Amino acid sequence: MLLGATGAAAAPADAPAGHAAAVAPAAAPSSLSGKTFVIGTDTTFAPFEFRDAGGELTGIDMDIIRQIAKSQGFAVEIKSLGFNAALQALSSNQVDGVIAGMSITEPRKQIYDFSDPYFESGVQMAVAKSNTEIKGYEDLKGKTVTAKTGSEGETFAKSIAGKYGFTVKSLDQSATMYELVKSGNAVAVFDDYPVLAYGISQNNGLKAVSEKEKGGSYGFAVNKGQNAELLKAFNTGLAELKSSGEYQKILDKYLKDPAQAAQSSFWDLLGNSFPALMKGLGNTVLVTAISFALAMVIGLFLGFFKISTSVILRGIATTFVNIFRGTPLLVWAFFFYFGIPQLTGQPIDIWVAAVLTLSLNAAAYITEIVRGSIQSVDPGQLEASRSLGLGYSKSMQKVVVPQAFKIMTPSLINQLIIMLKDSSLLLAIGFAELLYQGQQIYAGNFRITETLLIVAVLYFVVIMLLTKLANFADKRFNK
Repeated sequence: MLLGATGAAAAPADAPAGHAAAVAPAAAPSSLSGKTFVIGTDTTFAPFEFRDAGGELTGIDMDIIRQIAKSQGFAVEIKSLGFNAALQALSSNQVDGVIAGMSITEPRKQIYDFSDPYFESGVQMAVAKSNTEIKGYEDLKGKTVTAKTGSEGETFAKSIAGKYGFTVKSLDQSATMYELVKSGNAVAVFDDYPVLAYGISQNNGLKAVSEKEKGGSYGFAVNKGQNAELLKAFNTGLAELKSSGEYQKILDKYLKDPAQAAQSSFWDLLGNSFPALMKGLGNTVLVTAISFALAMVIGLFLGFFKISTSVILRGIATTFVNIFRGTPLLVWAFFFYFGIPQLTGQPIDIWVAAVLTLSLNAAAYITEIVRGSIQSVDPGQLEASRSLGLGYSKSMQKVVVPQAFKIMTPSLINQLIIMLKDSSLLLAIGFAELLYQGQQIYAGNFRITETLLIVAVLYFVVIMLLTKLANFADKRFNK
């Protein structure tokens, strides 16, 4: 599948918010007996890994790794992070191995040790079900097609793009590629054939129009020179699965006779997805609340530093603001979750990384809000207070800061709302917030527009409630 990514990363098996689907071992025939390994995987690569109707992570990869773990006597904790994030997690030792429909390639073999191949893949082209014009590669002249970034499909499409005269537009998810084709912004998609076949069986609105092109082999990966015992146990378990016939049963379950998607209404979708979305919404609100409280503390301190007469204190505050206000929030999310473990050798919890990312970014803006609000208070107020005999500290405490707080309140409310919306960026590191849960849902049912509509409504309702609450508090305490 993805050929390009060479990073590394991790996210909870069933949860950044903790998705920890631990599978208890049965017998203990290997030296790994009793051990638990954290395994990273993709989030949206059906039928290899996806959420079923009950929200459980399932698919070919999940069945294989869980059955191998059971037969070899160890337990696994699955972290559904996304493909690139899973590889970054592996590189930073946040996970012990990755199984994510990953093609075994020479560049990757320089970085990772692979198991014996467990699936032979291939590439196929599909178009919208209503499209009767595109029947083969020769019909693509002057058109735009799409493929998954770093995938075999992308490599194959680009290899023939010049010959047939079409343009390749790369995206990072199968579900969004299919929407691009259905919307008419691309006429065809090149994807791994089992992924395409499964999507078509789930009514994704496409139809295959080409024969399968020969592709590569999928393998389970560990860091080079590490976890040799785990790799050996995987190979042993895989051989036993194949000899017992269980391996073929797993493939047939998802490829030969996959459960057909039942036609359901919008209200059925809402009902089925509501529990998972509520879990995501809870994580969104909680991480925002914790981060905002921490950001307020940091912002207040640094705001006073900014108006201090001390060059050193002003320098500290100015440097902090320049660093965190001048760099993208997503960069810090990757740095805290993937970079720090590689620098220190110690894994970091995804909640800690998420809170650090949001709070430090917001603190930079709150620092400026505090500084600006204090400096907006008429200097005559401070002078009058001092002329009445109050000291500088007492004058600030009793006269300036109360007025400044009234001035800064609307800006702080805006910052809180921005933080709540910015928390959606944390899905890039596998944090199970609201949009991440929505992504998990539409990756399995391919109902992207309806799912995103539900997610947008939930964001809107929560933000409106927060705004009303904040405005009420503002009027209550600042009148």
